[in-house]
Amino acid sequence: MSEPAIDIDRPHQPTPPPSTALPAESGAPTRGPWLVAAATTVTLLLVANRYGYHRDELYFLLAGRHLDWGYVDQGPLVPALARLLDSIAPGNLVVLRTPSAVLAGGAVLLVAAIARELGAGRAAQLFAAVLAALSGIVLAGGHLLSTTTVDLLVWLVAAWCAVRLLRTGDSRWALGIGLALGVGMLSKLLPALLAVGLVAGVLIAGPRRLLRDRWVLAAAGITVLLAAPNLIWQAANGFPQLGVAASISDGDSSYSGRLDAFTLQFVIISPYAVPIWIAGLVALLRRPAWRAYRAVGWAWLVVVGIVLIAGGKGYYDAPLLLVLTAAGAVVTAAWASRGSVRLRRGLLVLGAVPFLLPTIVLLLPVLPAERLPAFVVDVNYDAGETIGWPAFADSVAAVHRGLSPQERSRAVVLTANYGEAGALARYGPARDLPRAYSGHNSMVDFGRPPADADVVVAVGWERPDRLTSWFEECSVAGRVDQRVEVENDENGGPIHVCRGLRRPWAQIWDTEVRHTG
Repeated sequence: MSEPAIDIDRPHQPTPPPSTALPAESGAPTRGPWLVAAATTVTLLLVANRYGYHRDELYFLLAGRHLDWGYVDQGPLVPALARLLDSIAPGNLVVLRTPSAVLAGGAVLLVAAIARELGAGRAAQLFAAVLAALSGIVLAGGHLLSTTTVDLLVWLVAAWCAVRLLRTGDSRWALGIGLALGVGMLSKLLPALLAVGLVAGVLIAGPRRLLRDRWVLAAAGITVLLAAPNLIWQAANGFPQLGVAASISDGDSSYSGRLDAFTLQFVIISPYAVPIWIAGLVALLRRPAWRAYRAVGWAWLVVVGIVLIAGGKGYYDAPLLLVLTAAGAVVTAAWASRGSVRLRRGLLVLGAVPFLLPTIVLLLPVLPAERLPAFVVDVNYDAGETIGWPAFADSVAAVHRGLSPQERSRAVVLTANYGEAGALARYGPARDLPRAYSGHNSMVDFGRPPADADVVVAVGWERPDRLTSWFEECSVAGRVDQRVEVENDENGGPIHVCRGLRRPWAQIWDTEVRHTG
């Protein structure tokens, strides 16, 4: 019996084992998600210049002046980007935030693309794009230059490649996963958490053959190679990010604590999307036609379990929640296309008004800063941290001017956190303020005060006992007045003047002033 002919012109496609039959083809392409993504980016650019710098952006700009392969709390990518953008257009918030706005639009496209891989039609793809565009993680991350925005896109790119790999059986898509994770780990080490989740998902749900696949192993090598500069820096400095993670676990940071992390799962996309992403999770784990994708559903369960057990920030797994939302959009669109179609679709539209549209007010600077309701800051902590920095610098400058000429000549400013130090680095020179120092995170490595600096204007220190352990005398000389009624970490806080350094800076800087969180 003759052997079957082989078509040498047809490229070889890996054949999955019989137990993992391929799911249905991807959905048809549509322009709807592109329009939603463009509208998202344009909207973010239109409001980019409102309010002011966020404390993290001020820190990134300062870190960009001290470029390194790593920092206590992050990798080199965002500080280097901040330095580049501020060099192109100094002091221009729109330019500084343009990459985030573009990445947010890209995230919207990727969520729709993941839905398409799962077989979504045009309506389901559009629905997935709208859910992503109005999600908290996309709007909040897209408004500010932050490591969160980079993480969001990195995780979604990796997830899209993973879904495509599982749909087609072509393991070469693993290279895209490796590339995305490697670049992402130059921002933060969090993409390693996604890698753990995906590997665990494959171990639990299969196909386990992928763990021996040469393309998957090559992808792992790419990730390690790209992440090597930051990993080597972390190793050489005793992995300080572990100390930051411990501080977060202890609740010493915003959006931290296990209860906060659990609660955030139900609002970080939007309350409206909760039943949708839950439906997506159930479908990924139970729908027979989606058996090949079960590893993705398990990946989220593993990742969120690690976040809750370790006490990480509740938004760490948010990109995977968007993946579940993409799956849920497919399920929801199918539900809305059968039975009482008008009623079901009407319910989806009506539900968007009270649940999705308020997200814009809460997460974007659309209200006047001087009349910002307290509930906005209660929901969106970051909004308060973008208001009043020039007035903050004015308050510190007023206390500094109150010193005698002899004291001003040897005085420095000591801030409790990196945002305050970054604000004074940005606005202080115009107000004749001396250099501001801080022991917070990587600020401690940017330099310590001169040995003869025995007069300190200390701002942000709510606990004066720490100051009195370093100085013979400390007294409140003023209060921060940001000239707006906003409840943030600075407004109304004490400004101390401290004199008489008990021990040299060299003895206390790394051991006592240094702190993380």
